[in-house]
Amino acid sequence: MAQQEEDDASGQQADRSLTMSRAMVEAIAHEMREDDEVFYMGEDVADYGGIFDSTEGLLDEFGRDRIMDVPISETAYLGAAVGAAQEGMRPIAELMFVDFFGVAMDQIYNQMAKNTYMSGGSVNVPMVLTAAVGGTYNDAAQHSQTLYGTFAHLPGMKVVVPSTAYDAKGLMHNAIRDDDPVVYMFHKRLMGIGWLPAPDGPKTGVPEDDYTIPFGNADVKREGADVTVVTLGLHVHRALEAAADLADDGIDVEVVDLRTLVPLDTETIRDSVAKTGHLVVVDEDYRSYGVTGEIIASVAEAGLDDLEAVERVALPDVPIPYARPMEDEVVPGTDDIATAVRAVRGDE
Repeated sequence: MAQQEEDDASGQQADRSLTMSRAMVEAIAHEMREDDEVFYMGEDVADYGGIFDSTEGLLDEFGRDRIMDVPISETAYLGAAVGAAQEGMRPIAELMFVDFFGVAMDQIYNQMAKNTYMSGGSVNVPMVLTAAVGGTYNDAAQHSQTLYGTFAHLPGMKVVVPSTAYDAKGLMHNAIRDDDPVVYMFHKRLMGIGWLPAPDGPKTGVPEDDYTIPFGNADVKREGADVTVVTLGLHVHRALEAAADLADDGIDVEVVDLRTLVPLDTETIRDSVAKTGHLVVVDEDYRSYGVTGEIIASVAEAGLDDLEAVERVALPDVPIPYARPMEDEVVPGTDDIATAVRAVRGDE
C-alpha cells in the first residue's frame, strides 16, 4: 500500500518546486492538522523557525503549545519526548546538530530505542528524532558530523536520510505515522536556505497532496551499466555530478540513493551490482566501522559471481577540521567519487 502511495504521488503533475526544508515543513504541518497529538519541540524551533528552516512558519499556525522552544538541555527534552510518546502522543524532537547526541544518548538509546522491547511490547514510542547532519560549511568538529553509522548500528530505531525535497516530504509523512521511533537525519547543505546554498538537485517537484515513501526502498537516481555508486544524503548529488562528468568519457554510472539505512534495501543494491559488476560506496560518515563497510559486506555475502571490484569513499577517521581547505580535504567531493569509479574499473 505504501509503495502504491509513492507510485501514485510520483505520477502526479507537480507544478511547483520546493526546497527540502519547505517539503519537510509541509509534511509536518499536514500531520499536525490531522492529529492533535503531533507536536514539535527543540531549540530555536518556534520564533526562529529552526536554524536550518526545519520549522519555518509552523508557529504562526499551531502556536506555542505545539511548536515548543526548549531549554538547552537535550537530556531533558528528549526524555520528555520519550515519555510523551509512550503516553500516546507523537512528538517530533529536534537535535539542532546531530553531534549533540552525546549528552542525551541515554534518552535516545536506552529509552527511545529500547523501551518497547524492555516493556514486552506494552508501550510504543512513536516519535521522530530529527537532526541536522553534515559539514562543508566550516563549523568544525562538534557541529559537522553525519554519524549515520552510529544510529544505524544501534537496534530499535529506524534511520531515514532524504536527499531531495520529494523524498523528504514522503519520508517525513511516513516517519510521523510510524509507531516506532524514527531518526530523521537531514543534511544542512540540502535544505535550501539562503546562507547555505544547496547544490543543484535537492529542490524538486513536490505534489501538494500527502504521500508516503516506504522505509527500506532505495531509489535508483540514475541508471547505468558500468559501475554502481551507492550513497545517501548530500553525496547523492555529488555522485550524480561525477556520473555526468564520467559519461563524457564513456563510463556509465548507476547511482543508488539509499534513502533509509534502517531498514536497508539490500535487494536494490545487489541487483544493481549484479548488473554492473563494480561497486563504489560513498559516505560522509567516518570510514571505519560504518555504512561503507556494511554495504560492501551485504554485497559480499550475496556471493555475486559478477562482482569484479569494490572501492569506498568516506571521511578519514579524524575530527572534522575548521579551516576550509582542510575540511575540503577530508569531506569527499565529486572528484574523489570520479577517481574511485575509475579505480574500480582499473582505469587508474
